[in-house]
Amino acid sequence: MKVCFVGLENLPVLAPEYNHHGIGGEEVQQTLLARALVARGYQVSVVVGDYGQSDAAAWHGITTYKTYRADAGIPVLRFVYPRWTATWAALMRADADVYYTSSAGTRVGLVAMFCRRHGRGLVHRLAHDTDADPEKLLIRYTRDKKLYEYGLRRADSVLCQHAGQQRALLENYGLTSVVADMLVDPPDRQLDRDQRDVEILWVSNLRDFKRPELAIELARRMPSRHIHMVGGPQPGYSELYSKIESAAKQLPNLTFHGRVPYHDVGDLYDRAKIFVNTSHTEGFPNSFLQSWRRGVPVVSFFDPDGLIKREGLGASPQSIDEMAYVADHLIADETEWRKASERCRNYMDRMHGDHVVLKPYVAAIEEAVRRRKKSRASSKPVWQ
Repeated sequence: MKVCFVGLENLPVLAPEYNHHGIGGEEVQQTLLARALVARGYQVSVVVGDYGQSDAAAWHGITTYKTYRADAGIPVLRFVYPRWTATWAALMRADADVYYTSSAGTRVGLVAMFCRRHGRGLVHRLAHDTDADPEKLLIRYTRDKKLYEYGLRRADSVLCQHAGQQRALLENYGLTSVVADMLVDPPDRQLDRDQRDVEILWVSNLRDFKRPELAIELARRMPSRHIHMVGGPQPGYSELYSKIESAAKQLPNLTFHGRVPYHDVGDLYDRAKIFVNTSHTEGFPNSFLQSWRRGVPVVSFFDPDGLIKREGLGASPQSIDEMAYVADHLIADETEWRKASERCRNYMDRMHGDHVVLKPYVAAIEEAVRRRKKSRASSKPVWQ
């Protein structure tokens, strides 16, 4: 079976020579899933952006089809050319049985139209809690919101990250979905507590809803603890990045790394004692899984479906003062930290092994193929 992932920012995760470019959590998830499917005999491709690589270049058995440069085209007109046209052409070259999209955006609608026109299957996965709520979508234009909804409603299978998204999707769109847990790269090493020299770690893209200013405030309230902060500039958020970078320089107990390539950031997770998250909304952060796999407790304002509290994987404080207190306590109390660390590892072994995590993805892919085979005989025009 041929499966094509549509992730224009995936190449920096897939190919180390391009990892100086910025990435997000969903690029990591798509790439990990693509590699896992290759290992199980699927023929896998990815539609990616033009980073200067050759078309149809392959890494780890995954063929990539390039579309357009991020800065290509004339504003307004580039929505059609080269963005729409180049993406459509890459989908054609991939010639897959099933196409896989994730995150809310225009690509979902574009790929849905392609699949409907050519009788191919479509699997879509939510990547953020706001993806399930039309009033909170992280999409700027009404046109793009409509394209996203068009694609979402025409996906053959819809996956989500946790039960809260599943309930919201049913309530807001009337669509059923299946919860699919996330994959995680295994660490190359497991350091003992005494070998870990990063007391507190914060890793995220610098965007408003990530609330990086609270990481700065946390450092101010914990002068005896050292915080390492990782995050690169994002399009439209250059002012926020400059503000955070400037504030970090004023704090002797905060090391601001800026952007760290995906293939290098694992070293900081290995060395961390505590991971903190300051977002007020998320999907399911990859950073949680990377932390727990290494036995790093997570202290986060955002707790997906109450998982952190229920499983004892860290703490979910309600204020910055409480976050500072909990983080300090976990670092200082070796016995408590080791208990929490062991719970993190046990949870990951139980819930996030590939043999468990892959089941809903494989089922969704197979369901998409079955549905398309049934519908080909009675296919309708793309606009219906």
